[in-house]
Amino acid sequence: MPLTRDKIIGHDLERLAFRFTMQNDGEVVQCQISDAAMDELAGMQGTETSARQAQFLSLRETIERIASDLYDEAPRFPGYVVRIFVRHLGR
Repeated sequence: MPLTRDKIIGHDLERLAFRFTMQNDGEVVQCQISDAAMDELAGMQGTETSARQAQFLSLRETIERIASDLYDEAPRFPGYVVRIFVRHLGR
């Protein structure tokens, strides 16, 4: 069952990732995509931190589809976080 759109949390400078949530039948699923993966999807490198939200919004549908696919393949346990890295792209 595909995840559905939820909230944008924002850029995590410590983890160099953009955080967001999705829903699975009313349950909140924590998700994040690495800066490198977002840049790869956008076909660029070194996006400024201040531009990460705009970048996420422009790629949101693709990112959410990847997150949903990874969630469907993952073992499910409380606190599981869907993490998207460059290796997950082009699947």
